[in-house]
Amino acid sequence: MTARQRDVLDAALGLIVAARRPLTMAAVARAASCSKETLYKWFGDRDGLLTATVRWQAAKVRGVPARTGRDTHEQLRSDLTQFARDWLTVISGPTSVALNRLAVAEAGSKSADLGAIVLNNGPFAMARRLKPALAAGQAAGFLDFDDVDAAFRTFFGLVVRDVQIRLLLGEPLDLRPADIDRDARRAADQFFALYGADEKRPIMAADIN
Repeated sequence: MTARQRDVLDAALGLIVAARRPLTMAAVARAASCSKETLYKWFGDRDGLLTATVRWQAAKVRGVPARTGRDTHEQLRSDLTQFARDWLTVISGPTSVALNRLAVAEAGSKSADLGAIVLNNGPFAMARRLKPALAAGQAAGFLDFDDVDAAFRTFFGLVVRDVQIRLLLGEPLDLRPADIDRDARRAADQFFALYGADEKRPIMAADIN
């Protein structure tokens, strides 16, 4: 993707956040100071533009490397914490909130299914990027789970919690970097408490007393 294309996608995101007018190819062309012909050449149609816009937003969440067995439990925990930190930063920002509101409004429509676009390039894309790292962590003996899909959904729930729905419903949450860092570390700690191979052990009577 070129710098000019990224500028166009940023202009589209700006229109979605501002919500001053419907997101049409003409509106994006005006906001980005380019021709509609250029947009059609680059993105195909409105759905193609929306897909590229959602992918560009999702790309702000850094992937977790599927590291080799030479790495450590602490490295995996650090990688998952960073992933959670990026994820929370992106979903709590006004751009993602506006995108998700528009997706809900357009979900299942005949003209464009932005809901499906956001699912495929948001949560589903996060799963495709994170599950190989979780599987590698299991193979290295750091994680213990039966189903990588279930493990991902658990991590998703620990990271996102109710933050997204509260923001979508208009609650003015002010997540500062320190809050996001705290919540990301807590999500990783809770995930390892559930699935960490060296942290899972039978509950003994002494644990209850």
